Amino acid sequence: MVLPCLVLTATTGLARAQTVTPDLFSPNRQSQVITQDSPLRRTDAMDPLNGLRLPDADRDRRSSSSSTSTTQRIGQVPTYGLPAANGAATSGYDSLNRKRLKPKYYPGQAKPKPPPGPGSPAPTPQPLTAAGQLRLSIPPSETANKPPLPPAMAGTIVGQPPRKRLKVDDDPFGAVGDYAGSFMVKTAVEVMAGYDTNPGRLNSPQGKAFYMVAPEFVAMSDWERHAVVADLRGSFTGYGSQLTPIDGSPLSAPLDIDRPNFTGHIDGRLDVSRDTHLTAQARLLVSTDNPGSPNVQAGLARYPIYTTVGGTFGIDQHFNRMQVSLGGTVDRTDYQWSKLTDGTSSSNDDRNFTQYGGVGRVSYELNPAVKPFVEVEGDSRFHDLYLDRNGYARNSSGGYVKAGTSFEFTRILFGEISIGYARRDYVDPRLSPLEGLLTTASLTWNATPLTTAKFYSDTQLGETTLPGTSGVLSRTYTIEVDHDFRRWLTGIGKFTYGTLDYQGDNRTDTIYSVSADLIYKMTRSLWIKGTVRRDWLDSNLAGQSSASTVVMLGVRVQN
Repeated sequence: MVLPCLVLTATTGLARAQTVTPDLFSPNRQSQVITQDSPLRRTDAMDPLNGLRLPDADRDRRSSSSSTSTTQRIGQVPTYGLPAANGAATSGYDSLNRKRLKPKYYPGQAKPKPPPGPGSPAPTPQPLTAAGQLRLSIPPSETANKPPLPPAMAGTIVGQPPRKRLKVDDDPFGAVGDYAGSFMVKTAVEVMAGYDTNPGRLNSPQGKAFYMVAPEFVAMSDWERHAVVADLRGSFTGYGSQLTPIDGSPLSAPLDIDRPNFTGHIDGRLDVSRDTHLTAQARLLVSTDNPGSPNVQAGLARYPIYTTVGGTFGIDQHFNRMQVSLGGTVDRTDYQWSKLTDGTSSSNDDRNFTQYGGVGRVSYELNPAVKPFVEVEGDSRFHDLYLDRNGYARNSSGGYVKAGTSFEFTRILFGEISIGYARRDYVDPRLSPLEGLLTTASLTWNATPLTTAKFYSDTQLGETTLPGTSGVLSRTYTIEVDHDFRRWLTGIGKFTYGTLDYQGDNRTDTIYSVSADLIYKMTRSLWIKGTVRRDWLDSNLAGQSSASTVVMLGVRVQN
């Protein structure tokens, strides 16, 4: 009995001396001391490393008996009695499910893009070259047959600075031009051939084949100050044969219907100061009366050519955002004598006149995209002969006033539009005033990178030789749509509507025109062009209406 008692006593003593505590399961080998950063450290109220966490009543009761514990608690933030997530940052996890505050940005500061949502594909990494640089352009395939590039051009030389990315050419098939001194000069010529079912715009059409040669010349100065721009464009339309009179009666169109046309102007600007500029323009127009016009005499052998030469001299002054432009104009119009089919000639001196006028314009820049304006013009016309061929005094004075705005919205929609009123009074009391609503516009809309829509509108007060008729008020409206099927293949569709109001006479004409062009750009210097156009002239007078279809094919050579 003695031996079992001794064994039981020894076992009981060892159990009391080695009580099983969490310290026995310490992760540190050969040590039962818990380190400061141990994840298994005790976090209860009696943890000596965390300090005492006692209620206020127990803390006050034991403060007198343990000064050492009080010293250890000084400077420590108690964690009991505080709400969840107290003192949390403005972003991150919040156990109270409070709304996260959004960061504030300065005006104009770039905002980071939101992360892609679930299911969004990962961004495709940019391809790199063998040297570890970003590739300037992506080839069609890695195995494509590409011409070798020298290391200097490829940018693979060690230590070579990176090459600058070349600017994208907005018009890869446009004319390059040449420099002549400090002027950039661009030239072009178009040679076309085709067929017109009614070149004379007769009520009984007669079709003719024709050819057209149209040269162009543009020169622009490249100066730091001042500027000079010359824009000269002309054309000549020739027909291989003459029209044939029907039943021996004279036609309302000449027998020889060849027509020249030239429009040119040279603009100059002299920069006196930053806000003051002197401007000047010299212009020249060479043309004939339009086919089908009542101003064309019966029995003509060919169209009489007229020329209008003139100039404008003015000044532009800027007052902060306000711009004031003033100018004086002088124009001279001369007609050739008319050559008749019987071999005689008829004078057109009564149609020659000189015009003096002035124009003023005030505009204000509301912002860089919108600039409204008001424009006023006045002029006087003095004919070489006081009375015309029908005994009417054609000297007159008139002008117009219009208001509008020019605008530009991120190069997507830009242009100018205005509306006003025009009037012209004649010396002869038998001629009523020529007046009407004035509408002018020039708008461009880049609908897509491949499609561009344009709108043009114009109003003119023209002279006439009809007896008792003051003049002709003409309005035209044109819509044009350009689409690039490829960079080298462009299609152009155009529709024109116009009205011709002969005031003082009961004649009113309406014109329509629909055309389609296709341009194949072989190189920068050579284009192939094809055109199909249909024209209508609808008149309220019997026998004056006409229609015509024009087909043309040719080339354009430019530099």
